[in-house]
Amino acid sequence: MSAAAQGATAIIPARLGSTRFPGKVLADRTGKPLIRHVWESTGRAASLSRVVIATDDRRVLDAAASFGAEAVMTSPGHPNGTSRLAEAAAKLRLPGDAIVVNVQGDEPDLDPSVIDAAVGALVRGERSSGAAIATAATALRPAMGERGDDPNIVKVVLGLDGCALYFSRAPIPFDRDGRGEGAAPLRHVGLYVYRRATLDRYAAMPPTPLEQTEKLEQLRALENGLKIAVAVVPPEATGGGGIDTPAQYEAFVSRKKTV
Repeated sequence: MSAAAQGATAIIPARLGSTRFPGKVLADRTGKPLIRHVWESTGRAASLSRVVIATDDRRVLDAAASFGAEAVMTSPGHPNGTSRLAEAAAKLRLPGDAIVVNVQGDEPDLDPSVIDAAVGALVRGERSSGAAIATAATALRPAMGERGDDPNIVKVVLGLDGCALYFSRAPIPFDRDGRGEGAAPLRHVGLYVYRRATLDRYAAMPPTPLEQTEKLEQLRALENGLKIAVAVVPPEATGGGGIDTPAQYEAFVSRKKTV
Protein backbone atom coordinates (compact mmCIF):
# COMPACT_ATOMS: atom_id res chain seq x y z
CA MET A 1 0.00 0.00 0.00
CA SER A 2 1.39 3.42 -0.93
CA ALA A 3 1.94 6.18 1.61
CA ALA A 4 -0.81 8.18 -0.06
CA ALA A 5 -3.31 5.33 0.34
CA GLN A 6 -2.59 5.18 4.08
CA GLY A 7 -3.77 8.74 4.59
CA ALA A 8 -2.30 12.20 4.34
CA THR A 9 0.15 13.82 6.74
CA ALA A 10 -0.72 17.27 8.08
CA ILE A 11 2.19 19.48 9.07
CA ILE A 12 1.42 22.60 11.10
CA PRO A 13 4.21 25.22 10.88
CA ALA A 14 4.29 26.98 14.26
CA ARG A 15 6.74 29.83 14.63
CA LEU A 16 6.82 31.48 18.05
CA GLY A 17 7.87 34.80 16.56
CA SER A 18 5.10 37.00 15.15
CA THR A 19 5.34 40.68 14.28
CA ARG A 20 1.79 41.61 15.26
CA PHE A 21 1.27 39.04 18.04
CA PRO A 22 4.52 37.61 19.47
CA GLY A 23 4.14 34.17 21.05
CA LYS A 24 0.61 33.69 19.75
CA VAL A 25 0.86 29.93 19.17
CA LEU A 26 1.41 29.45 22.92
CA ALA A 27 -1.28 31.94 24.03
CA ASP A 28 -3.39 29.93 26.47
CA ARG A 29 -6.21 32.04 27.91
CA THR A 30 -8.67 29.33 26.89
CA GLY A 31 -6.86 26.84 29.10
CA LYS A 32 -4.99 25.39 26.12
CA PRO A 33 -2.25 26.86 23.94
CA LEU A 34 -3.51 28.06 20.56
CA ILE A 35 -1.43 25.46 18.73
CA ARG A 36 -3.20 22.71 20.66
CA HIS A 37 -6.58 23.91 19.44
CA VAL A 38 -5.26 23.74 15.86
CA TRP A 39 -3.69 20.30 16.42
CA GLU A 40 -6.88 18.87 17.93
CA SER A 41 -9.19 20.14 15.19
CA THR A 42 -6.77 19.05 12.47
CA GLY A 43 -6.62 15.55 13.92
CA ARG A 44 -10.35 15.11 13.38
CA ALA A 45 -9.97 15.19 9.57
CA ALA A 46 -10.86 11.78 8.14
CA SER A 47 -8.30 12.06 5.34
CA LEU A 48 -5.33 12.26 7.73
CA SER A 49 -3.30 9.52 9.33
CA ARG A 50 -0.70 11.77 10.98
CA VAL A 51 -0.49 15.31 12.35
CA VAL A 52 2.90 16.91 13.06
CA ILE A 53 3.82 20.32 14.45
CA ALA A 54 6.91 21.92 12.85
CA THR A 55 8.57 24.63 14.92
CA ASP A 56 11.82 26.56 15.33
CA ASP A 57 11.52 27.06 19.09
CA ARG A 58 12.13 24.59 21.91
CA ARG A 59 9.23 26.08 23.92
CA VAL A 60 6.75 25.06 21.22
CA LEU A 61 8.36 21.61 21.02
CA ASP A 62 7.99 21.20 24.81
CA ALA A 63 4.38 22.40 24.69
CA ALA A 64 3.58 19.88 21.96
CA ALA A 65 5.10 17.08 24.03
CA SER A 66 2.99 18.12 27.02
CA PHE A 67 -0.27 17.41 25.18
CA GLY A 68 0.98 14.38 23.25
CA ALA A 69 1.56 15.89 19.82
CA GLU A 70 4.25 14.72 17.45
CA ALA A 71 6.59 17.61 16.67
CA VAL A 72 9.79 18.26 14.79
CA MET A 73 12.38 21.02 15.10
CA THR A 74 13.20 23.02 11.99
CA SER A 75 15.66 25.78 11.16
CA PRO A 76 14.83 29.32 12.31
CA GLY A 77 16.09 30.69 8.98
CA HIS A 78 13.21 29.72 6.69
CA PRO A 79 11.85 32.54 4.50
CA ASN A 80 8.30 31.15 4.54
CA GLY A 81 6.08 28.36 5.83
CA THR A 82 6.46 26.27 2.69
CA SER A 83 10.21 26.07 3.18
CA ARG A 84 9.71 25.00 6.80
CA LEU A 85 7.17 22.42 5.66
CA ALA A 86 9.63 20.93 3.17
CA GLU A 87 12.32 20.57 5.85
CA ALA A 88 9.83 18.91 8.19
CA ALA A 89 8.72 16.48 5.46
CA ALA A 90 12.36 15.59 4.83
CA LYS A 91 13.00 14.98 8.53
CA LEU A 92 9.91 12.78 8.67
CA ARG A 93 11.24 10.85 5.65
CA LEU A 94 7.92 11.01 3.85
CA PRO A 95 8.00 9.30 0.44
CA GLY A 96 7.66 11.32 -2.74
CA ASP A 97 4.04 10.24 -3.32
CA ALA A 98 2.91 11.06 0.22
CA ILE A 99 0.16 13.67 0.48
CA VAL A 100 1.23 16.57 2.70
CA VAL A 101 -1.24 19.10 4.06
CA ASN A 102 -0.01 22.53 5.13
CA VAL A 103 -2.31 23.66 7.96
CA GLN A 104 -1.86 27.18 9.29
CA GLY A 105 -0.93 27.23 12.98
CA ASP A 106 -3.17 30.19 13.74
CA GLU A 107 -6.55 28.95 12.43
CA PRO A 108 -8.11 27.07 15.36
CA ASP A 109 -11.69 27.39 14.05
CA LEU A 110 -11.06 25.66 10.71
CA ASP A 111 -13.42 22.72 10.41
CA PRO A 112 -11.65 19.42 9.59
CA SER A 113 -14.07 18.96 6.68
CA VAL A 114 -12.14 21.71 4.86
CA ILE A 115 -8.98 19.60 5.06
CA ASP A 116 -10.84 16.58 3.71
CA ALA A 117 -12.28 18.66 0.86
CA ALA A 118 -8.85 19.99 -0.13
CA VAL A 119 -7.26 16.52 -0.03
CA GLY A 120 -10.09 15.25 -2.20
CA ALA A 121 -9.61 18.16 -4.61
CA LEU A 122 -5.96 17.22 -5.09
CA VAL A 123 -6.70 13.56 -5.78
CA ARG A 124 -9.49 14.39 -8.24
CA GLY A 125 -7.55 17.26 -9.79
CA GLU A 126 -4.53 15.08 -10.47
CA ARG A 127 -6.70 12.81 -12.61
CA SER A 128 -8.94 15.36 -14.30
CA SER A 129 -6.88 18.51 -14.81
CA GLY A 130 -3.28 17.70 -13.96
CA ALA A 131 -3.38 19.67 -10.71
CA ALA A 132 -0.24 19.52 -8.60
CA ILE A 133 -1.50 21.45 -5.55
CA ALA A 134 -4.89 21.92 -3.91
CA THR A 135 -6.34 24.56 -1.64
CA ALA A 136 -9.77 25.82 -0.52
CA ALA A 137 -11.98 28.86 -0.99
CA THR A 138 -15.34 30.07 0.24
CA ALA A 139 -17.91 32.79 -0.34
CA LEU A 140 -17.36 36.20 1.23
CA ARG A 141 -19.39 36.96 4.36
CA PRO A 142 -20.54 40.59 4.19
CA ALA A 143 -22.36 40.18 7.51
CA MET A 144 -18.96 39.60 9.12
CA GLY A 145 -17.45 42.63 7.41
CA GLU A 146 -15.73 40.72 4.61
CA ARG A 147 -15.45 42.87 1.49
CA GLY A 148 -13.97 42.17 -1.91
CA ASP A 149 -12.02 45.44 -1.85
CA ASP A 150 -10.26 44.59 1.44
CA PRO A 151 -6.57 43.93 0.59
CA ASN A 152 -6.23 41.80 3.74
CA ILE A 153 -8.68 39.29 2.26
CA VAL A 154 -7.14 37.26 -0.54
CA LYS A 155 -9.51 36.46 -3.38
CA VAL A 156 -9.27 33.69 -5.98
CA VAL A 157 -10.92 33.21 -9.37
CA LEU A 158 -11.42 29.76 -10.87
CA GLY A 159 -11.45 28.24 -14.31
CA LEU A 160 -14.17 25.89 -15.51
CA ASP A 161 -11.97 22.97 -14.42
CA GLY A 162 -12.07 24.13 -10.79
CA CYS A 163 -8.44 25.24 -10.78
CA ALA A 164 -7.20 28.68 -9.77
CA LEU A 165 -6.68 31.24 -12.51
CA TYR A 166 -5.34 33.92 -10.16
CA PHE A 167 -5.13 35.00 -6.53
CA SER A 168 -5.16 38.68 -5.61
CA ARG A 169 -5.62 41.20 -2.85
CA ALA A 170 -7.56 43.28 -5.37
CA PRO A 171 -11.34 42.82 -5.89
CA ILE A 172 -11.50 39.95 -8.40
CA PRO A 173 -13.56 39.23 -10.37
CA PHE A 174 -14.51 42.86 -10.97
CA ASP A 175 -18.26 43.30 -11.49
CA ARG A 176 -18.10 45.94 -14.20
CA ASP A 177 -21.85 46.55 -14.48
CA GLY A 178 -22.56 46.16 -10.77
CA ARG A 179 -25.44 43.75 -11.39
CA GLY A 180 -24.20 40.91 -9.21
CA GLU A 181 -24.33 38.51 -12.14
CA GLY A 182 -21.82 35.86 -13.16
CA ALA A 183 -19.00 34.70 -10.91
CA ALA A 184 -19.20 35.68 -7.24
CA PRO A 185 -16.04 36.64 -5.30
CA LEU A 186 -14.35 33.81 -3.41
CA ARG A 187 -12.18 34.24 -0.32
CA HIS A 188 -9.07 32.09 -0.32
CA VAL A 189 -8.62 29.78 2.67
CA GLY A 190 -4.90 29.42 3.44
CA LEU A 191 -4.61 25.64 3.35
CA TYR A 192 -2.45 23.73 0.86
CA VAL A 193 -2.16 20.09 -0.17
CA TYR A 194 0.70 18.61 -2.22
CA ARG A 195 2.56 15.42 -2.91
CA ARG A 196 5.90 15.46 -1.11
CA ALA A 197 7.78 15.61 -4.45
CA THR A 198 5.78 18.69 -5.51
CA LEU A 199 6.34 20.34 -2.14
CA ASP A 200 10.11 19.96 -2.53
CA ARG A 201 9.98 21.36 -6.06
CA TYR A 202 7.78 24.28 -5.00
CA ALA A 203 9.91 25.18 -1.98
CA ALA A 204 13.05 25.25 -4.14
CA MET A 205 11.59 27.73 -6.64
CA PRO A 206 12.92 31.29 -6.40
CA PRO A 207 10.45 34.12 -5.74
CA THR A 208 8.53 35.27 -8.81
CA PRO A 209 7.41 38.73 -10.01
CA LEU A 210 3.68 38.40 -9.28
CA GLU A 211 4.40 36.78 -5.92
CA GLN A 212 6.60 39.71 -4.95
CA THR A 213 4.05 42.25 -6.19
CA GLU A 214 1.01 40.81 -4.40
CA LYS A 215 3.00 39.28 -1.50
CA LEU A 216 1.20 35.98 -2.12
CA GLU A 217 3.41 32.91 -2.14
CA GLN A 218 0.90 30.73 -4.01
CA LEU A 219 1.39 32.86 -7.13
CA ARG A 220 4.86 31.35 -7.41
CA ALA A 221 3.22 28.03 -8.24
CA LEU A 222 0.95 29.54 -10.91
CA GLU A 223 3.79 31.52 -12.48
CA ASN A 224 5.76 28.29 -12.81
CA GLY A 225 2.88 26.48 -14.50
CA LEU A 226 1.66 24.39 -11.55
CA LYS A 227 -2.11 23.99 -11.47
CA ILE A 228 -3.90 24.53 -8.16
CA ALA A 229 -7.21 22.72 -7.66
CA VAL A 230 -9.64 24.60 -5.42
CA ALA A 231 -12.26 23.04 -3.14
CA VAL A 232 -15.14 25.47 -2.59
CA VAL A 233 -16.39 24.97 0.97
CA PRO A 234 -19.27 26.46 3.03
CA PRO A 235 -18.35 29.74 4.77
CA GLU A 236 -19.32 28.38 8.18
CA ALA A 237 -16.68 25.65 7.87
CA THR A 238 -13.88 28.21 7.82
CA GLY A 239 -14.62 29.61 11.28
CA GLY A 240 -13.33 32.98 12.31
CA GLY A 241 -10.23 32.93 10.09
CA GLY A 242 -6.61 33.28 11.12
CA ILE A 243 -5.49 34.92 14.36
CA ASP A 244 -2.94 37.63 13.60
CA THR A 245 -3.50 40.14 16.39
CA PRO A 246 -4.21 40.17 20.15
CA ALA A 247 -7.69 41.53 19.39
CA GLN A 248 -8.46 38.57 17.13
CA TYR A 249 -7.24 36.23 19.84
CA GLU A 250 -9.53 37.91 22.37
CA ALA A 251 -12.43 37.32 19.99
CA PHE A 252 -11.46 33.65 19.78
CA VAL A 253 -11.31 33.38 23.58
CA SER A 254 -14.78 34.92 23.80
CA ARG A 255 -16.14 32.44 21.25
CA LYS A 256 -14.73 29.51 23.24
CA LYS A 257 -16.33 30.79 26.44
CA THR A 258 -19.77 30.84 24.82
CA VAL A 259 -19.56 27.30 23.47
